[in-house]
Amino acid sequence: MHYDNDGLLLYLIRHGGTAGNAEKRYIGKTDESVTDEWKMILKRMHAPEVEIVCSSPMRRCVQTARILYGKPPDVIAYGLHECDFGRFEGKNYIELSSEPDYQRWIDSGGKTGFPDGEDVYGFEKRIERSFMDEVVAHCRLQGVRSAAVVTHGGVIMGLLEKLGDGTVSFYDHMPANGECIACIYTEKERPLLIKRRIE
Repeated sequence: MHYDNDGLLLYLIRHGGTAGNAEKRYIGKTDESVTDEWKMILKRMHAPEVEIVCSSPMRRCVQTARILYGKPPDVIAYGLHECDFGRFEGKNYIELSSEPDYQRWIDSGGKTGFPDGEDVYGFEKRIERSFMDEVVAHCRLQGVRSAAVVTHGGVIMGLLEKLGDGTVSFYDHMPANGECIACIYTEKERPLLIKRRIE
């Protein structure tokens, strides 16, 4: 099955805030929960209507999906978890400011790998493969035309850069917690086209 020019409507939703997010820490593999404050915020939000809901396996994403849609996610996309920040995990920029590895990472524009963590190339390949194999393939199989994907800020940034229309780079689209970006997926050279942000 091939999508027509209208494509597959996708809503990329960043999970609700966690304690680590509030302290501006690098939270990747740490399986934090959404805070009580954010649970209340999510309950007041109007989630876009979709046929299926996909989620990262991390607790903060599954919780967000369940609150927004009143049910567990239909699909767990196991490869759409956040980047492994290695030695930066759980720390914020103040705590890392004196570390030479952190300064090298900053100087590279965030393009070098994380010490004892994931490199940029591996991260981008992982999320692209998961997006195609666990989200798009499922939508094809089920004949689905609209889906929500509840995931992480870094994953959304990576997908928009890797599969975008060529006009954006990784750091152009850092979504806030709870932010939703609507996209159209088509089977073209640059398949994921940014459509609009949903407030």
